[in-house]
Amino acid sequence: MNANWNPITLGDFVAMQRGHDLTASERRPGTIPVFGAAGQNGFHDTALAKGPGIVIGRCGGSFGQVHFCDTDFWPHNTGLYVTDFKGNDPYFAYYLLKWLDFDSYNSGSAQPSLNRNFIYPIRIRVPNPREQHRIAAVLSALDAKIELNHRINAELEGLAKLLYDYWFVHFEFPLTAAQAAALGKPKLAGHPYQSSGGPMVHDPQLKRKIPKGWKVGPIADLCHLNQRAWGTANAPASVIYLDLANVKNGEILDFQEYEWVKAPSRARRILTHGDTIIGTVRPGNRSFAMVPKSAEILTGSTGFAVLTPRAETYREYNYLALTSDVNIERLTVVASGAAYPAVNPEAVAAHTIAQPDQDSISRFHSAARSAFSLIENNNQQTQELTALRDWLLPLLMNGQVRVG
Repeated sequence: MNANWNPITLGDFVAMQRGHDLTASERRPGTIPVFGAAGQNGFHDTALAKGPGIVIGRCGGSFGQVHFCDTDFWPHNTGLYVTDFKGNDPYFAYYLLKWLDFDSYNSGSAQPSLNRNFIYPIRIRVPNPREQHRIAAVLSALDAKIELNHRINAELEGLAKLLYDYWFVHFEFPLTAAQAAALGKPKLAGHPYQSSGGPMVHDPQLKRKIPKGWKVGPIADLCHLNQRAWGTANAPASVIYLDLANVKNGEILDFQEYEWVKAPSRARRILTHGDTIIGTVRPGNRSFAMVPKSAEILTGSTGFAVLTPRAETYREYNYLALTSDVNIERLTVVASGAAYPAVNPEAVAAHTIAQPDQDSISRFHSAARSAFSLIENNNQQTQELTALRDWLLPLLMNGQVRVG
């Protein structure tokens, strides 16, 4: 800790208040974010706290989690919140609170609980507000780039989904020259298939018209299910492990490395580049992603259905078909079990679709792969920036590293 920094208590650094009750029936449509223990959890029409502010998880599974809000907000009673920074830089306060380990200040019995009176006496050292601002600027710049990558990836995947829907839900993929010539309209090459008069046939199973020449069947026709697994005979010395909690809405958030002998018993699925992984427990949680390129072989939980494309050109099509809202909703409905609703991996692969001809899938692969390549690059950069931020955080907070 830098000797020139001011020694104070946490209570002298910021003032904390307990959040306010807000039941589902009391929520009213609005634009004011509601922040609780796990972060933003909806909106309201009334602000009870003026931003910027910080919310710290007070109880439950999100105990000790720290969230920043730069606008006026409603602080939920599952958190403690800060709007009085006592002259300190709000962003510096956010990073300092993230750095603190609140686990040893748990005052609950049945479930974790954070009491501000227990943590106010924590002794800390802080620099003057000018240096606080310089430290916060470094860390917030890293977070801003990470958030920008998230937004770019959301836009890229949204564009890929839009193209998928246009081609394979509305059947408006571009006519090939051969298809246009077969219609006697060669000038329509490149025009949307169905609206340009492409031949359609009624399918009794899907109860709708599909392009002539397409088949109807399970997506298992296009991929292998849970093809590879670790066992005692082929197990490596260590594994890079993805659990369901590490994956959300197409993004891999984190992973853990374990020695094989100490790895969780569910660390068995061997993941390869281009696989689609979908969580079979609580499928409505949307724990799915496409497996990226990696220097290490990734290992997934047995709670994932792992679907490996039978050909590289199927990769993007399989992912978007399997993770479509229609399929995730289907899996959510058929999931069984009270505490942990789940589906069999076979149910994931049983998703019935109108299967395009090989030419259409290959053309879609050519159109969509650049977007997914950019997503993969951004995810890799985000992991590196996150590691850099997490490495710098304690060094900056205790004065081992100074910002010039």
